[in-house]
Amino acid sequence: MTLSITAIYAAILALIILALGVNVTMHRVKLRISLGDGGNPQMLRMIRLHANAIEYVPIAVVLMAIYEVNGGWHWALHIVGIALVAGRLIQTAGMWTTDVAGAGRKVGQSLTTLSIAALAVLNLAKVM
Repeated sequence: MTLSITAIYAAILALIILALGVNVTMHRVKLRISLGDGGNPQMLRMIRLHANAIEYVPIAVVLMAIYEVNGGWHWALHIVGIALVAGRLIQTAGMWTTDVAGAGRKVGQSLTTLSIAALAVLNLAKVM
């Protein structure tokens, strides 16, 4: 069995993570901060945007792959994949210019968390 659906979302999410990583590097150069956040709130925010994606995306992709390998519903994978990508983009937009935990950040993180929870439940239901 191939993992063609997981591959689509894994690739999109990888590009988002790469873009966030490049963004951290560009801010390091712009702000002249070689290590850590240098006490700069903007640098800290860019680091956390990247780190947050690194913290959540891998487990989501692993759960997607396991579910797909076990013959999970394709439409469920697409729904969760779209929600996950949307969540990461919405959270990034919500955190880009402010430290305040506004609606974008809350919605984005909620979509990410719900996507992972849905994948966990789908996997449990599939194997039980």
